[in-house]
Amino acid sequence: MHVLFLTENFPPEVNASATRVYERGVYWVNAGHDVTVVTCFPNFPQGRLYAGWKQRPWSEERVDGIRVIRLPTYVARNEGFLRRTLDFVSFMCVAALATPRLPRPDVVVATSPQFFAAVGGWLVAALKRRPFVFELGDLWPASIRAVGAMRESVVLDWLEKLELFLYRRSAAVVALTRPFKADLVRRGIDPAKIAVVMNGVDLPRYSPRPKDPGVLARHGLEGRFVVGYVGTHGLAHDLGNVLEAAERLRDVPQARLLFVGDGAAKPQLVEQARVRGLGNVVFVDPQPKESMPAYWSVCDVALVHLKNDPVFAEVIPSKMFEAMAMGLPLIMVAPPGEATAIVQHDGSGLVVPAGDPESLAAAIRRLAADPALRGALAQAAERAAPRYTRRRQAEQMMTALERAARRLPVEP
Repeated sequence: MHVLFLTENFPPEVNASATRVYERGVYWVNAGHDVTVVTCFPNFPQGRLYAGWKQRPWSEERVDGIRVIRLPTYVARNEGFLRRTLDFVSFMCVAALATPRLPRPDVVVATSPQFFAAVGGWLVAALKRRPFVFELGDLWPASIRAVGAMRESVVLDWLEKLELFLYRRSAAVVALTRPFKADLVRRGIDPAKIAVVMNGVDLPRYSPRPKDPGVLARHGLEGRFVVGYVGTHGLAHDLGNVLEAAERLRDVPQARLLFVGDGAAKPQLVEQARVRGLGNVVFVDPQPKESMPAYWSVCDVALVHLKNDPVFAEVIPSKMFEAMAMGLPLIMVAPPGEATAIVQHDGSGLVVPAGDPESLAAAIRRLAADPALRGALAQAAERAAPRYTRRRQAEQMMTALERAARRLPVEP
């Protein structure tokens, strides 16, 4: 089958959606399918083109068997509602305009949370007269409300109507969590057209290993107890709460909180840490995907952190599965929901209430002082990781795509 996939993010970008699309695409290609990805020139989350890249009207390459078509867009940093919306809308427009040059596939897929990429996918599918599948990675615009990026307005109401229009007009919706599906069903979307395919980890890339000596030396982490946050530093992650916890950990000299990545909130976090004199916080620039296992390896504990809002109770961050595959115990800071339930069920970590720096600091103290507990949680995490493999996810999603291409229900 030929899959045409629209996504704003793709390697060398390293955020969750870029990784998810790429890793599944490789499995599909290896299974004999044709995969074409339509995307932008890499710029996320810094909002500037990566070194060595230049926008052109059309760029085409092969990445591990995936045909990758890059189109020029308006580039904006991942902050500010208007500029980011212009970024998203520009991708939607160029994708629609490029439709005559795009191959005619069996099915067109587009992924959120870059919501207007999904609009572009629907337009391309309509022009190609092919089924459209909406991969639901985030409830947008609900997440806009949750992070306070935009006040209640007619525009938000209109965006919600457009969101529901896309769900209704799609041949299928592939949701990353069961709560996402439940939300759509509550709003009148046919459950038979909604498949749930959870996030996962590509196990061949992630496994337990000794601490990387180069990373330890480069960032002064030798002999330290490292709590690692690896990923986007966005408004949804409320990482100011981690700095509040760091304040409370000044009397634990071996503790270091390691932040690896970038995002809209990072400049403020770096400045706050400097003003407060938080010598126990280490910030590292975004790293290429192939370096992620090395950075995970120096962590004693993986931190997964979300804002205290009911919308984020429905989110399952992909970084938790990478950490589990590395054999790391988790500290899950999130509202009670799908992600916290996974950690509790698997016994892979400690669950801490969102927005509570005192409880977060206490959890870090507890794990720093109790190697036996860390070991037990790490073993449970490693045992659980094979249940969340990218290979399995790719197979499940391909089944949904094949059924959508045949206009069949994707769920009983």
